[in-house]
Amino acid sequence: MEMTVNVAVIGLGARGLSLLEMVFMEHPLVKIVAVCDVYGDRCKAAAEVVVKKGQPQPLETTDYKEVLSLPNLDAVLICTSWEDHISMAIEAMEAGIYVGLEVGGAYSVQECWDIVRAYERTKVPVMLLENCCYGRNELMLLNMVEQGVFGEIVHVAGGYLHDLRSEIACGQENRHYRLRNYLHRNCENYPTHELGPLARILDINRGNRLISLTSQASKSKGLQDYIRRHKANDKNFLNADFAQGDVVTTVIKCARGETIVLTLDTTLPRYYSRGLQIHGTRGMYNEENQSIFLDGVNDQDHFTWSKHWGNIEKYRKQYEHPIWKQYLEEGVKQGHGGMDWLVYADFIQAVQNKMPTPIDVYDLATWMSISALSEESIALGGHPVAIPDFTNGKWLGR
Repeated sequence: MEMTVNVAVIGLGARGLSLLEMVFMEHPLVKIVAVCDVYGDRCKAAAEVVVKKGQPQPLETTDYKEVLSLPNLDAVLICTSWEDHISMAIEAMEAGIYVGLEVGGAYSVQECWDIVRAYERTKVPVMLLENCCYGRNELMLLNMVEQGVFGEIVHVAGGYLHDLRSEIACGQENRHYRLRNYLHRNCENYPTHELGPLARILDINRGNRLISLTSQASKSKGLQDYIRRHKANDKNFLNADFAQGDVVTTVIKCARGETIVLTLDTTLPRYYSRGLQIHGTRGMYNEENQSIFLDGVNDQDHFTWSKHWGNIEKYRKQYEHPIWKQYLEEGVKQGHGGMDWLVYADFIQAVQNKMPTPIDVYDLATWMSISALSEESIALGGHPVAIPDFTNGKWLGR
C-alpha cells in the first residue's frame, strides 16, 4: 500500500494557491499539513481550500521555520519569491525534508554551489519542478530525438515569450516579486521553462554539459510605455526607469558542440510561446507554426511550406511519448494543460519511494545559474562567461 505524503506549502501567491487547489488537493496520497506565507490573508485562504477539500485544518503560519520544525513532515513545496528559493530549500534539506522547488533564476553562482553542497552533505533530494519538461509536445519531441528522427542535433532554441506587462505593472497592488526584479535587474530572469526541455534533448549533465554563454539585452521601454497608457495615475512608477531589457538573448555553447539560443520577451505586446526549435542533420521542428520538417519527406516544399504548418498532429500516433499515451488514457488533469500534475506526481512518487528526483540538484543549479551568468555577461557588454560544471565531472558518466 502506497504511503500518504505529508506536505507543507510555503508561498501562497497566485502560483502556490493554484497548485494547492488544482494539483495537491486532487492527489489521493497527499495530505497538506501546513500552509505558510508572509501574508496572513494568503495563509487563511489556502487553509480554507484544504478544509473545503475534506482534509483537517492545516497549520497556518507566516514563519517558514515553524513549518520546517514540524514532526513527520515528508516534503515541502516552495513557491516563494525567487530570491528566497535556494536559501529556503537548503534549510529544508538540512532538516531532512524533501524539497519541491518552483522555478525561477538564481541571483548568484555561489548560491547554486551552496545547494549542490547541501545535497552532497545531507543526501536529501531536491527537485526543480520544471513543468515544461512534461509538456505533451516537449516529451513527444524528446522521443523523436531519442529515436534519431531529426538526425544529430546541432542547434536548439527556446524562449519565455509571455506578455507580463499587467502583472509586473500591478506588482505593488498584487504583492508580486517580479516588479522589484524588473526595476533593479537586467538578465535572463526566467530561464528554466525554455532551457529545461532543451537540456533533456541535449543530455545536459548526462554526457554533455553547458560550457559558456553570452547575453545581450535590448533597451527597456515596454513597461514604461504600458504604465503611461494604462496606469497614468501611478505616481510611484509612472516615470520609473526599469533595468530589465525588453528582450534578452542568450547564446550557450555545449561541450559536444551544440548551440542553444534562449530568448526572454515579457514586456512587449505579443502572443504566448515557448519558442521551441530543434535543428538536426535530418530535420527540424518549429513551435511557432507547430510543424515538423524532415529531410527526404518535405524537401519539395521548401518554398510552399506554410500549407503544412500544424502538421505535428500527423506524428502523434507514431511518436507520442509513453508518458502521455498513458496520461491521455487515464484522463489529463488540470494545470497548464496537464503538465503540472505530471511533474508533481513524479515528485510525490520520489518522496514515497525515498528515491532521487528526476530533475535533480545538478539540473537545478545548472539551469538556474543562467540568470546570474547572463546578468554578468550583459553588464560586460555581452562578454562570454564560463558556466560552471556543478557536477564536478560527473556529467561524463551520469
